[in-house]
Amino acid sequence: MPQKRALWPMIKPYLTIFDGPLTLIVLLIFGISMVTMYSAGVGFPGRLEDHLRNILLSLLMMWIAACMPPQMLMRLAMPAYVVGVGLLVGVALFGIIKLGARRWINIGIVIQPSEIMKIAMPLMLAWFFQKRETMIRWPEFLVAGVLLIIPVVLIMRQPDLGTATLVMASGFYVIFLAGLPWKLIIGLALAGIAAMPVGWSMMHDYQRERVMTLIDPTADPLGKGFHIIQSTIAIGSGGIPGKGWMHGTQGHLQFIPERTTDFVFAVFSEEFGLIGNLVLCSLYLLLIGRGLLIAANAPTLFARLLAGALSLMFFTYAFVNMGMVSGILPVVGVPLPLMSYGGTAFVTLGLGVGILMSIQRHRKLVQS
Repeated sequence: MPQKRALWPMIKPYLTIFDGPLTLIVLLIFGISMVTMYSAGVGFPGRLEDHLRNILLSLLMMWIAACMPPQMLMRLAMPAYVVGVGLLVGVALFGIIKLGARRWINIGIVIQPSEIMKIAMPLMLAWFFQKRETMIRWPEFLVAGVLLIIPVVLIMRQPDLGTATLVMASGFYVIFLAGLPWKLIIGLALAGIAAMPVGWSMMHDYQRERVMTLIDPTADPLGKGFHIIQSTIAIGSGGIPGKGWMHGTQGHLQFIPERTTDFVFAVFSEEFGLIGNLVLCSLYLLLIGRGLLIAANAPTLFARLLAGALSLMFFTYAFVNMGMVSGILPVVGVPLPLMSYGGTAFVTLGLGVGILMSIQRHRKLVQS
């Protein structure tokens, strides 16, 4: 009789691809996400099942990215950027319009090309600086800035300020980590402040309304200020211990708009309170810290820049989402990472975590 092979030796090579600390942190966030979605998704048939599917898809993307060596990621950087920008141009010319925004394109399937740039942008810039590792001077930073501005402008024209912010942040982190001088950063900041009147005049009406609503949401409490007012009520009413799972009144009485997507943090805060928020924020800090540690120990400039930018991208996601739900930032449609409902964001973030795991895993292989 043929001998039966033990199960663990068969699956071990596939599971050891995952980085232990990162995997534990991500699974804990996924667990909190499922518990929160069970409560927030009441009244949305099939929402919990779809959310679980998105989590599993994210884990699959994570595993695929973790299997890819950094050398392959470098080879994909330029094609991914060119394809992404080409699709953004296609969106501008003949994209699909939904709810007044032209963000999608049909290429056999309907996709949102701006999501590609969240990963393609840091890949491209990390590749660019790797190729010029020994001669990074101001002309290289100028070229990198142009490479960053092209997709950001195309995304802002859709208009999609939230995604444009994330793409801008992911690219800027690479440029900053590559050694952008502080004098230039301060100069750019001062120039940005001076250009605010021009930027204000170029904003769409709904974008200006969001800024004014941030300043005084009570000016239109049943209209434009409704989101912020109800979310801040939910966060404050949770107190320190929270109202308890499934006992959040703002969420279950449907006062919180978009409670499974952009405003899921308000549902979580109401039910789990300050204690729950501290736990969730600690998990995000651990995730970011682990990513930055991987970046610090990466063997090449490409890997260091890419890992650092992806880690800080998670910070941007969490900070912007929590800020807008808490009423300290304008509402720009940025999901809470690994928590908010949405398949595209889960795929993008899964790829980001998988790339971090790839950099860590192949560093160990090189050392051994």
